[in-house]
This record gives sequence, structure tokens and C-alpha cells, in this order.
Amino acid sequence: MHAHTLSFRAGDDFVENTISAALLAGLKKSDYVREAVREKNERTMAEHIAALSRALSADHLAFNESMEDTITDGL
Repeated sequence: MHAHTLSFRAGDDFVENTISAALLAGLKKSDYVREAVREKNERTMAEHIAALSRALSADHLAFNESMEDTITDGL
């Protein structure tokens, strides 16, 4: 795995809060930020998958309901 560097601008309050939280968690600042971003990425992906699942479920439900009247066809 090749390591990359990310850089972003942050206000004083954000930096102070991040440093404090990292210290409380017993982590280096970089490890704390890395973990926070990883958790956000996972949460975003889970929300995306859930939305796709709901859409697919709605499509299947609509199809099943449209086929309901054909159950007795041919009998």
C-alpha cells in the first residue's frame, strides 16, 4: 500500500477540538483523523447501500403487485 498525504484547511476551533479528542482517545492526531474519515466513509457507503436496497425492494414490490392478478391465469 502506498501512503498518500491529504491536506486541508481548518479553523482554530476545529483543530483544538480535534487535538483534544485525539488526546482523550489516546491517539496521534493523524490516527484520530484517519479513523474519523474511515468511519464517515463506511457510514456513507452503508447509507448508499441502504438507499439502493430500498429502491430495489420497492421495484420488486411493484412488480409482484402487478403480477398478483395473473396468479390464477391458465388454471
